[in-house]
Amino acid sequence: MSKRLDEENSVNNQETIDFGYKQIPKQEKEKRVAEVFHSVADKYDVMNDLMSLGIHRLWKKITIEYSGVRRGQTVLDLAGGTGDLTAKFSQLVGDEGLVVLADINESMLKVGRDKLRDKGLFKNIEYVQANAEALPFADNTFDCITISFGLRNVTNKQQALSSMWRVLKPGGRLLILEFSKPEYKLLSKAYDLYSFTMLPLMGKIVANDSDSYRYLAESIRMHPNQIKLKQMMEQAGFKDVQYHNMTGGIVALHIGFKY
Repeated sequence: MSKRLDEENSVNNQETIDFGYKQIPKQEKEKRVAEVFHSVADKYDVMNDLMSLGIHRLWKKITIEYSGVRRGQTVLDLAGGTGDLTAKFSQLVGDEGLVVLADINESMLKVGRDKLRDKGLFKNIEYVQANAEALPFADNTFDCITISFGLRNVTNKQQALSSMWRVLKPGGRLLILEFSKPEYKLLSKAYDLYSFTMLPLMGKIVANDSDSYRYLAESIRMHPNQIKLKQMMEQAGFKDVQYHNMTGGIVALHIGFKY
């Protein structure tokens, strides 16, 4: 009896973190997030188009435009998933440049690699399985870093931002494209209704997985809002941090520079 109580107390005393709306032991989050993305990887692109009504393509196009990426540069597409941004960056940097598609999830990385190779894109692209909290690159490596719809799934976001700052070259920029807080109450209510009814339903019909898409909807609500994320970037060392709301603040693009 006493042993069981000791075990329960040990669990209760563990440091916890959000996994959607649930609180779980901090050390379990990486594994739980990995399970979600192993599950959704094969249907990720289809579901992105369905969930956003195709608008995610516009959000990513705007991100590319703000990146300022030029021929010959080195770019890190972090949490790059199925490689939408990597494909465009590959064309922008040319043969003299390099794009590294990095993702912590092996299944997402495989889908991205296959998709890009099917498009004939391989000469200036490398693939790295990496944790954003401890990037396996030398200091001052990249001219530009993007992380698109990935930061909210990171366990220690502040540590990840510091890791990104370290591997960015002086004069380089970080762009974070992520779901955020809608600017208007009516839009917020409509968005909540859509997220918690339609997303799990589409997940069940298309990917046979409603739970993963319920988690993804919850994870958006637990992510820092526009102001908080701006402050976190500044704490990590980024300067001239700004953000641009898209679709009424459902999505925000944060930009910061390393000087």
